[in-house]
Amino acid sequence: MSRQPVSPAVIPAARGLTPAARQVNLTTCPLTDTGTVWFVGAGPGDPELLTVKGRDLIARAGAILFAGSLVSEAATRWAPGGCDIADSKGMTHEEICTWLIDRARRHQTVIRLQTGDPSLYGALIEMVQPLDAAGIPVRVVPGVSSAFAAAAAGVESLTLPEVSQTVILTRVAGRTPMPEGEDLVSLARHHCTLCIFLPITLLSTIQRDLREAGWPEDSPILVVHKASWPGEEKIVRATLATVRDACRAAKIVTQSMIIASPTVGARQWETLVRSRLYDASFTHRFRRAVKPGASCPPRFSATNDFHHDDEHFR
Repeated sequence: MSRQPVSPAVIPAARGLTPAARQVNLTTCPLTDTGTVWFVGAGPGDPELLTVKGRDLIARAGAILFAGSLVSEAATRWAPGGCDIADSKGMTHEEICTWLIDRARRHQTVIRLQTGDPSLYGALIEMVQPLDAAGIPVRVVPGVSSAFAAAAAGVESLTLPEVSQTVILTRVAGRTPMPEGEDLVSLARHHCTLCIFLPITLLSTIQRDLREAGWPEDSPILVVHKASWPGEEKIVRATLATVRDACRAAKIVTQSMIIASPTVGARQWETLVRSRLYDASFTHRFRRAVKPGASCPPRFSATNDFHHDDEHFR
């Protein structure tokens, strides 16, 4: 398929930059090299969650290969007229690599548009290796992961002070086995935040593994189906005991993110342990502590030579 020319008005300049300034920015920092294949993270579903850089590349692409099983075709709407656009959902690995190599020999900018972020479950390296062997330059543009889009959809924080400071991005064994020591039971024993990718058909396995790891039946779980997809997103709040039935009732059968975390639902808690970074009694590089009874913090320059620790990075 090919695209008709897109009006420049459809591709707005980056916020805070005039169109002229945006053009200067692209001229002084060119994004493309001849025959380069760009692996661009399309984000979780909503085309507007593409990065500005990703959208700029789409707007100048000679060829785009998108993963239609997980990426909305709407993400290609900024492509220029005559752009060679194809859907890879029916292709094998060899066919995908052959397509990219062939187009890279004919076009300055070729895009492999992938769901979420290319570095997460994106088969990135197995596609990069044949391109390397063919002498094709490769670049990667990161994208928004569905894990973060799911948390945003539920207005949840994946980390909270003294609750969970660790996030594990994982999956459960299916056709692809898990490496030794990375089974869900072992990971869940940390009792931190677990973001489990695309496992909705294996909910009973997830329930079993979390129970074996010692998670109580009332452990909160957030399931988001097609996070950020306009008109298709579904959000289910449940517990370890109820999550399977809740997803069945919501008719969720594919493409979901499961977040099992002690932080889920914290918005409704009566008390929270607050971050020390914003505590009035805490001094860091940009602000001195406020003494008890003081009405406002003393002024100082961030370049002042005074003692501070690095706890604000924790």
